[in-house]
Amino acid sequence: MSIEEIIIDKVRILPPDKQQEVLDFVEFLLAKMQKQELSSQDKNSGVSALTLAQEYIVCVEVASDLSME
Repeated sequence: MSIEEIIIDKVRILPPDKQQEVLDFVEFLLAKMQKQELSSQDKNSGVSALTLAQEYIVCVEVASDLSME
């Protein structure tokens, strides 16, 4: 019997609220794994922080000094 089958058999025994907790935990693990993969890709890609932030940088032209208004 595979680990997947054992997990499924045990989850089926749990009441619905506990099944929801298991689902929440699995989703947490998946999100954590994705975050680690993205972080690893960024480190390996040699991309600078400036390159990553450039899409968020906005230049604003103003006629006057906004600090004076």
